Amino acid sequence: MFAFGAAFLPTEWMKASHTGLGLGAFPESPLVDYLTRSISMLYGMYGGFYLVIARNLRRFAPVLRYMASMNIVFGAMMLGIDLHAGMPWYWAAVEGPSILVFGVILLLLVRYVPSG
Repeated sequence: MFAFGAAFLPTEWMKASHTGLGLGAFPESPLVDYLTRSISMLYGMYGGFYLVIARNLRRFAPVLRYMASMNIVFGAMMLGIDLHAGMPWYWAAVEGPSILVFGVILLLLVRYVPSG
């Protein structure tokens, strides 16, 4: 849910972060501004979704299994996208694989949720 805050960062801070990560000059366009802020909101909603589900694991176990499976697919796809887009090695090594590992761990853990 910390990602919500990034949606409201001043553009100058985003530029500095972009440069600091070794990604070169921050591309200034309405599309880039839209994408950076909207993905922050999306990740924030994603975190809130998990908090809601965590309140009743038995009821939402099927949803958790689905989300775990989608995280595995999403993580693999993000790794492919990062490599295709030419993201730095450290970015590709962390983003997709961490999402994928989260999905695997979630899928393993949801097996221990007692059925209804």
